[in-house]
Amino acid sequence: MPQPPNMQQMLKQVQKMQQDMMAAQEQLKDETVEASVGGGMVTVVVGGDLTVREIRIDRDAVDPDDVELLQDMVLAAVNEGLRAAQELATSKLGGLTGGLGDLGLPGLGA
Repeated sequence: MPQPPNMQQMLKQVQKMQQDMMAAQEQLKDETVEASVGGGMVTVVVGGDLTVREIRIDRDAVDPDDVELLQDMVLAAVNEGLRAAQELATSKLGGLTGGLGDLGLPGLGA
């Protein structure tokens, strides 16, 4: 018969994990990723906290007769920047939640 989990030990582990998560989230605020499309015509900088920090548009990308192309490039760059920032956040925070499986609770370390 398996031993029931030690609740005091579980609580300590969860509290430590919360502290580690908060520290990692604070660090993510200072990190950025950059995505560009159209050979650098549109560049987006996104923070690790998933906020768009900067959008740079090359002067040559502005064509009054083809605004749709510029809109598509901005949209693609923002989406790529958000995807890269989410990947960064997952890599930083993902390892922290893996410790839940050590608590003997099924389904929490997967």
